[in-house]
Amino acid sequence: MPLLTISGPARAVLAGERCALNFVGRLSGVATLTSDYVRHTAGTKLRICCTRKTTPGLRALEKYAVRCGGGFNHRFGLDDAVLIKDNHIAVAGGIKPVLQRARAHVGHLVKIEIEVDNLTQLREVLDTGLADVVLLDNMDIAGMTEAVNLANGRVVLEASGGVTQDSIAKIASTGVDYASSGALTHSAPNFDVAIDIDA
Repeated sequence: MPLLTISGPARAVLAGERCALNFVGRLSGVATLTSDYVRHTAGTKLRICCTRKTTPGLRALEKYAVRCGGGFNHRFGLDDAVLIKDNHIAVAGGIKPVLQRARAHVGHLVKIEIEVDNLTQLREVLDTGLADVVLLDNMDIAGMTEAVNLANGRVVLEASGGVTQDSIAKIASTGVDYASSGALTHSAPNFDVAIDIDA
C-alpha cells in the first residue's frame, strides 16, 4: 500500500532515497507505536504523552509523529514548565520548600509538576496547594487508583515509569489523566518502507 508518491529527476530521487526512507521509517514507527498505546486506552479519558527522550536533532519531528499517532506532547524543553523530581526535592529540603521556591520564581502562566513515589508524598503535595500536576512515579495500579481518589480532581495526575503496551490499559482504568512513556520515541521499531520506481 503506497504511503506517498513522489516525482522528479531520477538522479535527485535516487540520491535522496535512503535519507527519505530513514525519516519516513523512523517517524512512521513512532506514530504506529503511539497509535497502539492509544488504541489500548479507548473509552477512557487517559491521554498518552511522549517525553524528552528523543533522538538528537529530531525532537520536533518525533513529537509531531507522536501527535500523528493520536498521542500528546509533554515538554519540548526545560523552559516549557517546571518539573520537580526527587533530586530537586532532596536538595531543597522537602516537598513544601521546593514547591514554595518554584512558585515564588515562576510567572502565573507557568505550570508546576512534581514527582512523587508514594501516597504520603502525594498527600503532602495536595496539602500545599502549590502544584498543578503530580507525576506518579512507578506506582502500581492500586497506588494509582488510590491517588486518583485522594486527589479528587485537585491536580492533574500523570503516570510515569513502567508504562508499556502491556500495562497501559490497566493504567487507563485507574482514572489518571495522562501517562507518559519514553518508549514512544526511544524504542519505537522502524517502519519497513521502500521506494519502488514506476518507469
